[in-house]
Amino acid sequence: MIVVTGATGNVGRPLVRALAEAGERVTAVARRITEVPEGVRCCEADLFEPESLRDALEKARDLFLLTPGSFMAADGRLGGLLDIVRSSGVQRVVLLSSQGVATQRHPRDIEDAVVRSGLEWTILRPSGFYSNALRWSEEVRARRVVRAPFGDVGLPLVDPADVAEVAAVALRCTGHERRTHTLTGPEAISPRMQAAVIGAALAEPVRFAEQSRAEAREMMLRGMPEPVVETTLDILGEPTRTEQLVNPEINSLLGRRARTFAEWTSRALAAFK
Repeated sequence: MIVVTGATGNVGRPLVRALAEAGERVTAVARRITEVPEGVRCCEADLFEPESLRDALEKARDLFLLTPGSFMAADGRLGGLLDIVRSSGVQRVVLLSSQGVATQRHPRDIEDAVVRSGLEWTILRPSGFYSNALRWSEEVRARRVVRAPFGDVGLPLVDPADVAEVAAVALRCTGHERRTHTLTGPEAISPRMQAAVIGAALAEPVRFAEQSRAEAREMMLRGMPEPVVETTLDILGEPTRTEQLVNPEINSLLGRRARTFAEWTSRALAAFK
């Protein structure tokens, strides 16, 4: 049995689907679950309440662990959770972390706890997700405009579906134990370029309107903890050289090139129409 936390999110949802299609027995875990592929077991649980995971972990061999950004901001700790994971008989954890850990933008606490857990582990460190562009969807639909800061700063963002496919490989195959995979898209792309790609997909011009950092901060605070907002803006505005590098690991792990932002946009186009 493979347990997938965050099963309704941008990575968890395609991961559950990929595992189910591969014939794996899967338990999908989230605070609220409304729809999963046929044959997938559902459990509602909350990482802030580790005891709520006991039922989900019954007879589990592997765990995909995704902690929300609010977890560390609220001083979340994995010790109690990992105690429950070990006592349930889980053998391997695949942790969805962040490239920001490698560049010291994000704390290492969660990664370190998994590494010290005594379980077999694999850590995935993706760059920012293409799906973050969905925050522009309402204004694109209404006014054909994208508002974002740092319009010409490019980053090698990644398709969350690619991250899900890598997670499925790490959960199903050997050879990934005690390894950390850095996952990026095939090229750096700026917010201004993303707006142009969305416009091309719609066959209509989409205007780019650059925000100040303060304007972007105010908007982001509506849905994100302040420490996460500040770190995100630092990365978007002044990325390190490492954060701007394209990493080829997706190509080697999946045997194909990483998907482009244009390919993601074609799948998500209904959100912008």
